[in-house]
Amino acid sequence: MLIFLSEKCVPSQPPMDPLLQLVSLQKASGCWDLAPALATALGKTSKEVEELKPASVNQEVWATILSLIWLHGFKIDVQEEWELLAMKAVSWLRAQNASCVKECVEAGNALLGCKVQKEALGL
Repeated sequence: MLIFLSEKCVPSQPPMDPLLQLVSLQKASGCWDLAPALATALGKTSKEVEELKPASVNQEVWATILSLIWLHGFKIDVQEEWELLAMKAVSWLRAQNASCVKECVEAGNALLGCKVQKEALGL
């Protein structure tokens, strides 16, 4: 498909696969930033993602837990493609000693429409 912008012919880019988008957003440390691109990959708006964030939680912890829930809830059929990055994310989360993991998993499940258990995430 071609898009014409002021008489220039520009090929349109197909939308990026949400899994590839999510993978590309993971930081080298293993966490994700709470950014508009992450919300898009999760199929949500930034406002939706930020509104359900528990008040006391760090933004990176929230974003990382959301990413793990999404992977387990929507991409379990291709787990072999993302299990290593999930392990890195879990290691990062454990190092943060976050006290509100259970609360975040519950809120994340509500936001994403999933029923992923904390234990299934490796937390």
